Amino acid sequence: MDLATIIGFLGTIGMIAGAMISAGGLGSYIDVPSILIVFGGSFFAVMYTAPLPVYLGSFGAFGKAFKPPVKKMDELIERIVELAGIARKDGMMALEGQETPDPFFDNGLQMLVDGADESKLTVQLKKELKAMQGRHEKNIGCAQSWVDIAPAMGMIGTLVGLVAMLGNMADPKAIGPAMAVALLTTLYGAMIANTIFMPIVIKLKGYSAYETTYREMIITGLQFISRGESPRNIQDQLVANLPPKEKQKLLEAAAGG
Repeated sequence: MDLATIIGFLGTIGMIAGAMISAGGLGSYIDVPSILIVFGGSFFAVMYTAPLPVYLGSFGAFGKAFKPPVKKMDELIERIVELAGIARKDGMMALEGQETPDPFFDNGLQMLVDGADESKLTVQLKKELKAMQGRHEKNIGCAQSWVDIAPAMGMIGTLVGLVAMLGNMADPKAIGPAMAVALLTTLYGAMIANTIFMPIVIKLKGYSAYETTYREMIITGLQFISRGESPRNIQDQLVANLPPKEKQKLLEAAAGG
């Protein structure tokens, strides 16, 4: 689990809950009609922004926002350099059966072993990369729909509550519940959008960009291997994708080796 995400999420919820408790207790902020309008309404409204399999699958993707990337770029570069050395010394056939840190990498490596040229390799891998980006965009789109729709449902609830209140001005007992709906729906909508789904959107976009860069590095590395480039030259080209500290550490390790 990504520690920053967990601490940030629990901290945000904790601060809001603490403010509610100090203002008179959580019970005052729980209202069933408001929950039905905002949570239920948003759930079904977002549902028809995407095909049902995409919508249902997006909830699994949302869980990835709480997990850090497990693929390490520095380890990828080290493996590409190792494989480049093997290919340059013993030929492409020597790459068959070699372990790789990613199925995408394994597919590309097998294409080289099977005799695919650089052009065919690049076209195929970029098709797979584009398909991955499309899947990511659909999941991010579902999360963004929650950000957009939940506050709108909150405003709808506010209007419903105000209409109910104005329609029952003669009955003082009905004014309180109607006002609660009017105010709490706005609160619920803002909380759903800003404490849950907006951070998820930002996280998923970051992870998608990371995965895209990771796979682009694989494509570039395999292109270099297919050309017979030297391992040192490949390393110098790929380390440009690393943060300065990781780049320096990798170069020092390579120099020491």
